[in-house]
Parts: sequence; C-alpha cells; structure tokens
Amino acid sequence: MKHLLPIAMKAQASGGSERAYLIQLLPDPAGQVREYMTLFEIVATLLSLSALFSYINARFIGLPTSIAVMAFSLAFSLVLVGINYLGGQDLTRWAEQLIAQVDLSETLLNGLLSFLLFAGALHVNLDDLADQKWLVALLATLGVVVTTFLVGCAMWLVLGWLTIPLPFIYCLLFGAVVAPTDPVAVLAILKSVDTPRALSTKIAGESLFNDGVAVVMFIAILGIAQGDREATFQGIGLLFLEEVVGGLVLGFVLGWVGYYLLRGLDNYQVEILVTIALVAGGYALASRLHMSGPLAVVVAGLMIGNHGRRYAMSEKTERQLDTFWELIDEVLNAVLFLLIGLEVLIVTFELPVLLAGLAAIPLVLLARLVAVGVPVMALKPFQEHTSSSILALTWGGLKGGISVALALTLPAGPERDLILPMAYAVVVFSILFQGLTVKRFLGRAAAE
Repeated sequence: MKHLLPIAMKAQASGGSERAYLIQLLPDPAGQVREYMTLFEIVATLLSLSALFSYINARFIGLPTSIAVMAFSLAFSLVLVGINYLGGQDLTRWAEQLIAQVDLSETLLNGLLSFLLFAGALHVNLDDLADQKWLVALLATLGVVVTTFLVGCAMWLVLGWLTIPLPFIYCLLFGAVVAPTDPVAVLAILKSVDTPRALSTKIAGESLFNDGVAVVMFIAILGIAQGDREATFQGIGLLFLEEVVGGLVLGFVLGWVGYYLLRGLDNYQVEILVTIALVAGGYALASRLHMSGPLAVVVAGLMIGNHGRRYAMSEKTERQLDTFWELIDEVLNAVLFLLIGLEVLIVTFELPVLLAGLAAIPLVLLARLVAVGVPVMALKPFQEHTSSSILALTWGGLKGGISVALALTLPAGPERDLILPMAYAVVVFSILFQGLTVKRFLGRAAAE
C-alpha cells in the first residue's frame, strides 16, 4: 500500500481519470492489488443489492421501488464512508472499485437506456400523444434550450458570488447537463401515481423526447468549450439535423422493419427476441451513424407499441411481450437507481462545491418553471391549462441518471470536479424529494 500515490495526484500527473486509477490500483480484501472484477461478479453484486433493497422496501416500507432503491443505496454508500473513517478501508475500496468499473456513463448511455426507453415508449398511447404534440414538442426543444441558458446564467452569477472560478461556457454546459427530464425517473414515478391521462401523456412524452435535444446541446457546448466546434448557428443546426432528425427517421425505419417482422409470424418467443434485437441493434446503429439512439428507440417503441400491437400481435403475444418488457423495466430500473446512489462514493464534495450544489437546486426548479410556463402560455389560446398543471409539469420534471451520466462524460479537470457534484446534488434532490412529493401536485391537477 505504501507505494500507491493518491488517486487524484496520479490522475493529474498523467491526464487520466480517477475512475481509471480506482480500477487499476485498489486492493482486494486479501491485500493483493487487483486490476478488475469479473463481469459475473459485477452483475451478481448489483442484482443482489437491488434485490435486497427492493425486498426490504416491499416488505416493510412500501415506497416506489426506484426511489427506495436509490435511498437505500445512498444510505449504504454513506455507511461505507463512515466505515472507511473507522478503519474499514478494504470494504470501502471494494465498493469504489465496483462503481469505478461499472462506469455509470457508459452503462446508461450505451446500455441500459435503450431498453428502458423502449419499455417506456411501448406503453404510450400514440393517439393521446398526438393530442399533446405541440406542447410536448415545445417542452422537448424550447424547454431544454431555455433551461440550459437560464441555469447557466444564474449559476455563473452564483459561482462568482461564491468565488468559485468556472468559465461561463462551462456554466452553460452545466445547464445542458441538468436540462433534460429523465425518462427513466419520470416513468418510474408515474407508474406509482394516479395521474390524469392528459397530464401523464405530457410528462411522459416530454421525458421520452427531450433527452435527445439535451444531448445535442451538451455536445455543441462541450465542443465550443474545448475549441473543437465553432459557436455558429449553421454548425449547431447541422448537429441538430444529424442527431435529432436523423434519430427520428432511423427510429421510424426501425419501427417499420420491426412491425413487418412481427406481422409475419405468431411465436411470442421469437417476437420478443425480435424486439430485443431491434432495441440493441437499432441503438448501436444509431450511435455508429452519429444519430440520436434514444430518439430512434423511442420512435421504434411507439410504433411497435401502437401499430404493431393493433395489427401484428396476437393476444397471447401482446400479453407475453408486455410482461417481458415490464419485467425488464423493473429490473433495470432497480439496478440503475442503485448505481446512482452508489455513485456518491466517487463524487468529491467540498464545502464550497456543496454550497454551489445546494444553490443550484432552486435555480434549476425556477428555470424549469419558466421553461414550462412559456410554452403553456403560448398554447393557451388553443389548449386550456390550469396553474396546477403548470406546477405539476414543473415538479414532475425529475432529473435522473442521464444528468449524472452526461456529467461523467466530461474530461478530467477542475470543471468536471465542480459540475459533477452539482449535478449529483440536483439529481438526488429531484428523485428523493420531488419524487416523494409529486403525487400532491398531480393530485391537485386531477382535482381541477
């Protein structure tokens, strides 16, 4: 142990990341340097913890599963930190090694997200979505842009007041990180709350589509910050066209191909396998073509869940398909929220950064209120909305794993060390506090 330099010093000296050094250098309980855990060990550990926390919640507490799993994993992480201070470094290092090796950013953005988005889109009624298309479109585009700039400008002022140096372009980047409402978190909460159909469609529809726009904003601003992209309307427009429009078109093609294949047989085992291939292969293809994988999977899921369900599935296939994807959704949700809670083990919170994260929470909510209120008021002559529905859309716009994953993709440096903890603070508040209280806001909207 005495020959191991501190992780941060080594990462800084070599230009690498803390995560890479956690994987390479942390010892196992036997005291031997261990480079990695096997894939089976990682999966077994994550599933075991998810099952344990889910069982305790279902047996004794009764909270929404996703919120409970995250709360338990967050508490578990804090206990490990306490054990570390009491001399139990081996257990803490093992947990840090696990989180470092999993890599939430890679696991979510290039793994879990495709299956979770498809499972969510599969149960969204296309006719209901068409009724709310203009509001959903405005929230998923204009809402993301407004949130990004409002949060970025506000945080630039706040960080200046706290004497924390962060260039304005990186403040905008933080705005892009926290701008999207997380479809995984939102859909998980909506399942446990009795929500009016129209309001549920608005919230779910926005969350399914806005992350594609947010990723474009994130890529564009990061490219400008690093000097790899010019801040021109043409450049950002081409990026938007390639990512967003390309993803929508690819999703339509994938959905049509999936529908055609399902229509040609009546074997639910094979049909389920086709949908799995559609999700995994379609997401991988979109990434290879530099198109939005999330948008492609959402459009494909909407087509299979609506047109495919009506004209290409028998009742038995529909029942088995729904059961399978609901199970996939529940299991992957539990694992994802477990990872979000455990991620605190590799997030560094110093007092100034913690204050900045706490300040970011109300600012993000205020920006969200404006981003929701502007489109709603613009559409008021054509579609009636109440003040309670605006508050429900604001409070129900939960942040989640996508924000943390985007922050984790930032290159190692002082900007990442500031943006990641602030994003994590916003996400934890959003899921634990907004998630547990959103039922009240949705109930008010239902009563009017």
